[in-house]
Amino acid sequence: MTHDTRVLDAARRPSRVPSLRFGTLKRLSFAHSTVYAILLVVWLIPGLHAFEFVFGLAHGLGWIAMCALSLAAVRARVIPLRLGFAVAIIGAVGPFVGSYEFVREQRRRDAAGATAEAALG
Repeated sequence: MTHDTRVLDAARRPSRVPSLRFGTLKRLSFAHSTVYAILLVVWLIPGLHAFEFVFGLAHGLGWIAMCALSLAAVRARVIPLRLGFAVAIIGAVGPFVGSYEFVREQRRRDAAGATAEAALG
């Protein structure tokens, strides 16, 4: 087997690296919103300081991860700048806005796809 054959075989194999896709980012945004909602609930209930710490830490780390992923997704043109801004900037204090923007962008994409299909046939 030559070197060129091994390179071509490697190119045909599916990648083990997770891709940066719209659906994946949308699910992660909803997971982050869920963590934040739980954080708000345990903050309101007195005596749950350990859970406040756990969910506060999860929210903080989740926000940092969402910022990095959103920046990469905007640069790769997977999501528009408006959505990246909503997730990264507004998401620190209210990740629900980012989740809402994902729903809004999904609806926009679905409408654009339906319009394109209608125009084709």
